Amino acid sequence: MRINKYLAACGIASRRDCDNLIKDGKVKVNGKTVALGYDVLSDDEVLVDGKKVALKENEYYVINKPKGYISAVSDDKGRKTVLDLLPNNIGRVYPVGRLDYDSEGLLILTTDGELAQHLTHPSNEVPKTYLVKIEGTATEATLNPIRSGVEIDGGYITKKCKAHIVETNKSYTKIHITITEGKNREIRKMFEAIGREVSFLKRIRIGEIDLRGLDRGAFRKLSKEEVAYLKSL
Repeated sequence: MRINKYLAACGIASRRDCDNLIKDGKVKVNGKTVALGYDVLSDDEVLVDGKKVALKENEYYVINKPKGYISAVSDDKGRKTVLDLLPNNIGRVYPVGRLDYDSEGLLILTTDGELAQHLTHPSNEVPKTYLVKIEGTATEATLNPIRSGVEIDGGYITKKCKAHIVETNKSYTKIHITITEGKNREIRKMFEAIGREVSFLKRIRIGEIDLRGLDRGAFRKLSKEEVAYLKSL
């Protein structure tokens, strides 16, 4: 197994981040610094920053992230992270992708760096569905520009997406929107592009994986079937 894939399987980081660790000379095998192309053998001793690592069974969870938590393992501003919602006996899992500090909903946590890379790589176009609330009345025609692609970030045109209204009245409109990319605050920027502000944003589904009634801040293990499904996306 190639060294970067091995490290990702050990739960060290995503394969891309493992590439950087190797390039920075932080990875040694049998006492020698190795390059990206090295193939790990069954009896090799692998060290990262001087600490021995080994393959272990990966862990997979889904959590209903509340607002006010960072989708990261730590925060330099001292804010709470999604790991603060987990008990201490869970291994060193990492969030897959991100949800904004002021957004909530489904977030996958895992030690499987290879799966994390697979789910977040733009070329795989993994569908993610959100419940969005905007102020005021809207019609299906209001969403046509968003479905076709709008300009954000000074020139980037978002990919086509699915969107439909699930509830509307004089005060607000609720919308389900499914996108296949994950740029920073993308959905909020998409609605800003049509002159509407998002007051509530919740991810409710990744592919066919949903929250299954999880309360805010609650989590559960993904089944083997669910993990296999995510790897197939």
